[in-house]
Amino acid sequence: MGSSHEVSDRTDGTCEDAPLAQARIDLAAISANVARLREAAGSAETMAVVKADGYGHGIVPSARAALAGGATWLGAARIHEALTLRASGITSRIRVMAWLLAPGDDWAAAVAADIELSAGAVWAVEAAEEAARTAGRPCLLHLKADTGMGRGGATPADWPALLEAAARAEASGHIRVVGIWSHLADADTPGHPATDAQVENFRTAVDMARKAGLRPEVLHLANSAATLRLPQTHFDLVRPGIAVFGLSPVPESADAAALGLRPAMTLSARLVSVKRVPAGQGVSYGPRYRTSRPTTLGVVPLGYADGVPRHASGAGPVLAAGERRTVAGTVCMDQFVVDLGDGRAAVGDEVVLFGPGDQGEPGAEDWARAADTIAYEIVTRVGDRVPRVYRGAGACVSG
Repeated sequence: MGSSHEVSDRTDGTCEDAPLAQARIDLAAISANVARLREAAGSAETMAVVKADGYGHGIVPSARAALAGGATWLGAARIHEALTLRASGITSRIRVMAWLLAPGDDWAAAVAADIELSAGAVWAVEAAEEAARTAGRPCLLHLKADTGMGRGGATPADWPALLEAAARAEASGHIRVVGIWSHLADADTPGHPATDAQVENFRTAVDMARKAGLRPEVLHLANSAATLRLPQTHFDLVRPGIAVFGLSPVPESADAAALGLRPAMTLSARLVSVKRVPAGQGVSYGPRYRTSRPTTLGVVPLGYADGVPRHASGAGPVLAAGERRTVAGTVCMDQFVVDLGDGRAAVGDEVVLFGPGDQGEPGAEDWARAADTIAYEIVTRVGDRVPRVYRGAGACVSG
């Protein structure tokens, strides 16, 4: 999927020459979701996390929609994602952070582009220093503490050494420690005691940093679930990700609508085959499914190469021929079959896999349950072969 887009002046909510399959992205929904998250964040600033190509929605259009909704920061996992944002014309007026870094990454390019970076170990502070020398300007650095997740960041045992290295590098003028941060492991489980423990561990890490002479501008800990439900985690900045795109971070206790969010992606395709078959007809590989009576089968041109989970074979829900139906048999690489019964259907008719539910279609969370996964995976795995069609402010944008 390229970074350029074709823009139409059409305002009737349709795009000419609709592709075989498409992911329609509602940019107005992204903006509204961010506005809702800003409201929940109170006095804290809002970083819209747009990593992984904007959770499958497209990194640059999603970032711009998030900024329109009031985000003042953008978050990316990898340096190349952050550089893509800068290359798109998002200036240094908007603070951009990248955090999943490795030796050999182009740290200097990030520093030169005014991208803020993360360090959770001494080697990363050293890499930031070297990048600053190369770029000829200080590296803006956020120190990451492992407060209990056991993933990235310095453990309590390693935190003092990280602070010492950062203070030394700051004194040399090569870095500025602008933030301290961590990540919550159980914010999506209301009342989980580990969250309170992480908050206390985070406060301890911050106190130690200040005693080491560091003066961070921003403290940040909250993800989507914490932004919406745990005000004690907000500090100076919140980092919502999945909620930006209108999906619930706590689906077991509240759906998107209950949280004031609207799903931004609608995944659909047009039937490429419609035919009557007799009772006992095997369908797809295996076959795992046989028709119980004479019926109509429709072929949908999306498969696991496009991100449709094979684990949802026989279970993935769709809206087809006016009703909710499920995938018949095995999901193939490029296609799957739907048993349409006696429903009226023709080649070219639209089948909706998931969307906001306006027409009774399933949501991404329904597919997550069918595939025994989470909605994050459903939207992020929609592949580049599926064109994104962007709608918002009366325009239709394809990319």
